[in-house]
Amino acid sequence: MLTTAIDLSDPGLWSRADLPEIIDALRAEAPVHRTDTADDGPVWSVLSYDLAAAVLRDTATYSSEGGSLLGSGEHPAGAGRMMALADPPRHRQLRAPANPFFAAGKVRHAAANIAELAAGIVERAVELGTVDLVDAVSALPLSVMCDLLAVPDEDRAMVVQVCDEAFLGDRPEERRAGHQRLIPYLLNQVMLRRREPGDDLISRMAVHRVNGRLMPVEDVVLNLDNIVVGGVQTVRHTAAIGLHTLARRPDLWRALQTGEARLDPALDELLRWTSVGLHTLRTASRDTELGGHHISRGDKVVVWTWAANHDGSAFDRPHEILLDRSPNRHLALGLGAHYCVGAPLARAELVGLFSALLEKVSVIELDGPAEYNRSIINFGLHRFPARLVPR
Repeated sequence: MLTTAIDLSDPGLWSRADLPEIIDALRAEAPVHRTDTADDGPVWSVLSYDLAAAVLRDTATYSSEGGSLLGSGEHPAGAGRMMALADPPRHRQLRAPANPFFAAGKVRHAAANIAELAAGIVERAVELGTVDLVDAVSALPLSVMCDLLAVPDEDRAMVVQVCDEAFLGDRPEERRAGHQRLIPYLLNQVMLRRREPGDDLISRMAVHRVNGRLMPVEDVVLNLDNIVVGGVQTVRHTAAIGLHTLARRPDLWRALQTGEARLDPALDELLRWTSVGLHTLRTASRDTELGGHHISRGDKVVVWTWAANHDGSAFDRPHEILLDRSPNRHLALGLGAHYCVGAPLARAELVGLFSALLEKVSVIELDGPAEYNRSIINFGLHRFPARLVPR
């Protein structure tokens, strides 16, 4: 049994300049390692693309109900009650009311509004000149999420402020406080819309029935909170790290501006490159074999998304950014039953944001060092000071 001395759950590891060499060396030694983590004890770490895909597809063997993220504890509170913590067929039942709001047709209908929102955000950032791009790009997914939830106009400033605290607070306690303010607000809105439902996501989930019974209010709130967190964080961190990369690679920025590189495949490549959702946790529901190792029922198995998305057996020149990479079967948005429900919306937001920036900004100049956050759940930049030079 190979037990690596490297704690892959250490957030500081994933911002190291020599990360590619570290992961490649571990993967070459073995695609699956026994890892002793600081907070979760021993886990099986999956580093290869093929085995990562196999684990994510096989929900019968690798369950989500023991937690989908490291740090969830032995018995996560939302097990079997949240989309992220449920296996099929329960997962499909919980996901059903949200699906129509993220369907491709619905997102195409919203694309013009998303583009308009993105243009306004970029124009304000350009007027300011020097901005924290992490903060600036967050405004788009927050605005879109308010539309999706039909947050009343009089509440929007408060909701945005609470989400800012929950997602952008400098200290863990500040982020927790913001989150603790968001939950009661969602709870109140669920109760109001259960009595008078509209045609919005909160209402649809508030009146959703599973096996003929209304979903418990607490379960509705848990799932809404999960959607808000995922919807804001994926776009925010992918956009911020992607723009930081392009700021340091003006040749790639110019290729996008001149049309030499197309935006859609380029954004898929940035999703692969950044892999901001660094890992996915599963629990073995039966004895099995994985990468030559015996996995016992109850063992924790962690798919390290960044490692899988930088596996040379699946991607040519994996540590290079190839804006025209095709095919690009990255795992940044998941795979199988748990493929990200909001993927079409996240793509539309990234298209709107990058299109507006390419149209209105000639150069993104670094205005000081970027600061990485310390998270293996939503890995990204905590701060990215930059100057936007208008076209």
